[in-house]
Order: sequence, then C-alpha cells, then structure tokens
Amino acid sequence: LLQDADLSQVSGKYCPSPGAMSQAVAKEIPQEEGEGGSRRSSWGLLVTAGVGGTLVALYAVATPFVTPALRKVCLPFVPATAAQIQNVLKMLENRSGSLVDIGSGDGRIVIAAAKKGFQAVGYELNPWLVWYSRYRAWRDGVHQNTKFYISDLWKVSFSHYRNVVVFGVPQMMPQLEKKLEEELECNARIIACRFPFPCWIPDHTTGEGIDTVWAYDLKLSRGCETKSLEITPETES
Repeated sequence: LLQDADLSQVSGKYCPSPGAMSQAVAKEIPQEEGEGGSRRSSWGLLVTAGVGGTLVALYAVATPFVTPALRKVCLPFVPATAAQIQNVLKMLENRSGSLVDIGSGDGRIVIAAAKKGFQAVGYELNPWLVWYSRYRAWRDGVHQNTKFYISDLWKVSFSHYRNVVVFGVPQMMPQLEKKLEEELECNARIIACRFPFPCWIPDHTTGEGIDTVWAYDLKLSRGCETKSLEITPETES
C-alpha cells in the first residue's frame, strides 16, 4: 500500500494528509485568537489610563473648590456682581493708599480698584482662582498695580492696609471683626459686601439686597484718634 506521502508524489503535487491539515489549523486558530486578545488588552489599558487620567485631573481642579467647604469657617467662591463692584468703588471715592480684598476669588474687585489707581492686593486660598486673577490682571493691563497671594486669611496680617474689602459669610464675620479691629490703624476703612459686621455700626451704606455694601471707618467705629508720630526735640550738647 502507498502512504499519504507516496500518493502526493504520484499526483505531482504535495497534498498534506488530513492529520497534518488539522494540526496546521489548530496552530493558526490560537494564534489569531491570541492577537485579538492582545488588541483587546491594549484597548483596555488605554481606556483605563484615560479614565484614570481624567479622574486625577478632575480631582486636581475640584479639590481647591471643595476643600473650603470642609473648613470650620467656610468662605465659598461667589463672583461679585457688576452692581456690587460699582458699590464698592463708590465707597472708595476720595480714598487712597493700599487696598486688600479678603477672599479675592477671580480678582475682579482687585482689578477694578487697580484701574482706579489703588495698589491692590488679593488673598485667596484657591490656587486656580489666584492664577486666573493674575492672568486677568495682565490681560487688563493692571498687573503692575496688583498682587495676588495664595494664603489663608486667618494667617495674614492686614495691619498695613488702609482699605479692606471683604465678601464674607455670617459665620466668619464676628471673628473677622475682632481680627481687623486688632490689626488695622484708625484711618482704615472696611467695606463689607453681602453681609455686615455684627457689632460695628456702618458709617455709609449703599445698594440693595445682595448688592448692599457697608463701609466702616475705624476712627468712628471704635472712637479712636488717628495715630501720629511723636517728635522728640533736639537738645544742644
């Protein structure tokens, strides 16, 4: 009897035996399945990396906005309205000297004051808002008259400012009132927006509703006199 190999030679062509064909097919199928599984695995890794990167980015952006809400005294970011800005500027008429915005947010109060000639500074805990404020100040051409710091307002001394603007919340106003009274000079003016201070009596008020602004002159609020330098007369030796 002729074997499979002999029959293939007789025909002049090489015809693999059924057993050989089945072995070849068996080898090719797992290889194709392996390539498909590898592609699916690569796509899975890409999707996982993309989702993970997106979550990390969202966490980095959202954390500075969410963290203040977890503090004992929360000062959330609420943009000042156009009417509030105008009311603040009205309270700054005939005023000069340095100005600070406590919780400056996106910097619109600081920038508006700088356009009126003030050397204006903003303190804000959210770094994203501070960087955006610096960009806005540069865009509006007042970056030389403005400064923005990433800082907790309770860790900053405001003793060298003559004009103070604050967009506070009721929970923080008593403590902030005490802090400012201890630190500021008698010629300082404090401008409160949205909520007044609990004990001080405002010297000036303008606006209505959420746009109301209260101005407090410490010289009148605490009945003190403006400090003056004592000059010691020269004596002849």
